[in-house]
Amino acid sequence: MTGDDIRLVIAAVAGIALAILLIVRGRLHPFLGLLCGAFAVGIFAGLPLGETSKAVQKGVGDIVGGTGLVVALGLSLGAMLHLSGAAASLATGALRLTGPKAAPWATLGIAIVIGLPLFFETGLVLLLPIVVAAAKALPDDGDRDAAKLRLIMPALAGLGVVHALVPPHPGPLLAVEALNASLGLTMLYGILIAIPVAILAGPVLARFVTPGVKLTEPVLSDHALDLLPPPRPVSLFIVLLPIVLIAAGELGKLVPGLAEAPWLAAASNPVLALLITNLVALPLLFGRRLSEAAIQDAVWFETMGAAGAILLAIGAGGALKQVLVSAGLSDLLARVVMLYSISPLLLGWLVAVGIRLAAGSATVATITAVGVMPGVVAASGASPELVVLAIGAGSVFFSHVNDPGFWLVKGYVGTTTADTFRTWSMLETVISVAGLAMVVALSYIV
Repeated sequence: MTGDDIRLVIAAVAGIALAILLIVRGRLHPFLGLLCGAFAVGIFAGLPLGETSKAVQKGVGDIVGGTGLVVALGLSLGAMLHLSGAAASLATGALRLTGPKAAPWATLGIAIVIGLPLFFETGLVLLLPIVVAAAKALPDDGDRDAAKLRLIMPALAGLGVVHALVPPHPGPLLAVEALNASLGLTMLYGILIAIPVAILAGPVLARFVTPGVKLTEPVLSDHALDLLPPPRPVSLFIVLLPIVLIAAGELGKLVPGLAEAPWLAAASNPVLALLITNLVALPLLFGRRLSEAAIQDAVWFETMGAAGAILLAIGAGGALKQVLVSAGLSDLLARVVMLYSISPLLLGWLVAVGIRLAAGSATVATITAVGVMPGVVAASGASPELVVLAIGAGSVFFSHVNDPGFWLVKGYVGTTTADTFRTWSMLETVISVAGLAMVVALSYIV
């Protein structure tokens, strides 16, 4: 490595470290902290200030312009499922069909299904109060808190794996677009990997880490409106509709004579799939009460408040990514891979792990990692779909105090900070490491 290369690495580390200090110690919003980190990287790397400013603007514009609609539409769909009682109805209905022994597997399946169209935080807020309530009804087997956690952890694992590995979540979807990967293949590979990883991180891990954990009374909130929940088949239809639309569009391209059909391209577009689902969900979930001002205000107020914070954070993450790219980090990583024969899958995972530990956000970790990986993928000839999944696995490594999800889980489950590390942080780490192992194993097959 040359002196300029070393300076670039130091600039990247210093800029990210500054962002961490501003967010964790300075209590700044991630939006401001990441923007400061982006400018610091440019200055330390020797980029002119004007060029750094242009890179920041481009990074924010690319991310918000490309993913902002998916974020907003996904959040509005989540708000509808929450406020109408559809998600709660699905979860409680499925749990009633299972006995205590099968309940952890039921919550795992529920979390995977409900988590597919929702952001992690939305799915967490929707599902955890229901699962915690169900856990309270379990028979006392001597260690009641451990029994509750054996029901709760599979739900967390189900939400965590689809958040990291399965489009149309923003992180994997961004990675698909940035690396020019096939959306259909990424979804297929992601689901194949997500199921065994969720089993390992959920029901299996829970048996080892829950004994001795003591729970306090969680602080739960439920802002659902006074509505009669829609029929469960309708709720399940709404949850699965965007996935079915995207999958149908991707699979249809494999049929001779249909590959160039415009409607297939439209169906597989996540923005259009989520827009259609939103338009279908409004009348099906709320019926005649759709026109009530209270319902409209609740849906859109809940959506826009969350969307603003998320868009600002991921936009700033895009700015940091673009400055790193403009400074030459992507080219440097490509040269390192070719020179030292480092696996692109391992490199993508390691970059995502570093950003995850530094910035806390899985989505920001994915955005930053994929931004510096296109050159590596092109130079190595690696499968872009598998690189997407390796980055997704790295993006959830060891959730800790700079991750908002850490505090959400702690508050909703009722664990102490130490026990949150023991359960939730360990769960995320298992998803990350097992996910990488599965991706590497799959690379020998496809």
